[in-house]
Amino acid sequence: MQKKLINRTIRLTFLLVIALFGLSACGLFPEKYDESKTWSAARLYQEAKTDLENGSYDSAIKNLEKLESRFPFGTYAQQAQMDIPYVYYKQGDQAQALAAIERFIKLHPNHNNLDYIFYLRGLVNFNDQVNFFQSLAHQDMTERDPKAAREAFDAFKALAVRFPDSKYTPDALLRMKYLVNTMAQYDLHVAKYYYRRGAYLAAANRAQSAIKEYPDAPAIEEALFVLYNSYDKMGLIELRDDANRVFIKNFPTSRFTQASTAEVKSWWQFW
Repeated sequence: MQKKLINRTIRLTFLLVIALFGLSACGLFPEKYDESKTWSAARLYQEAKTDLENGSYDSAIKNLEKLESRFPFGTYAQQAQMDIPYVYYKQGDQAQALAAIERFIKLHPNHNNLDYIFYLRGLVNFNDQVNFFQSLAHQDMTERDPKAAREAFDAFKALAVRFPDSKYTPDALLRMKYLVNTMAQYDLHVAKYYYRRGAYLAAANRAQSAIKEYPDAPAIEEALFVLYNSYDKMGLIELRDDANRVFIKNFPTSRFTQASTAEVKSWWQFW
């Protein structure tokens, strides 16, 4: 008798669960109410702005997307489209930020704040390349190519060319100078990597590439030193002497030319 009662209770519980699921599917038990459904465009934007200030990036994205979806026309929608890539940038989501930037440029090719979007595109790539160069000391120099640095440089250059009077252009020019220096430094690291391993032709080619691509970068002094020594190791006397003449002409008081033989050897060991 007791066993039948237990089985009956189990069946009733099962049927009750099934019934509840059915009622929920019919809408008798509605989902959690979204209070933002009644918000105006201004209210949605203010909430998103507050979320951004508080570092609540996921919530900010949601409110901006709701704003764009519910109020697709007008200044608030355009502002949301312009803010979305910035929020992704703050999140560190480079791919989403760049996709949102390209979307904005496509939708609003003549927008009054297009210079800001160009600048933001540079910043997104710049941030990625800064993280890359900060990790160089812990990586093999030939493992990665600084693609983001070049893309950041191109983005800042596009801003400077198209919007020379923009308030963002002076900062973009400074960042371009930094990028040139770091890309030259990267090529120098690779050239030294090859030299340490006895790949003197590869070292010479990479040093020469840095010299041609970034002639005004500080790293060129050492790149010429690598070029000179690489030619010397290969027995290319004429090319070595040409490199040496260029080196002395451009850096007559270089620490490399003034160093003793022992100091030079210690540099190569350090490299």
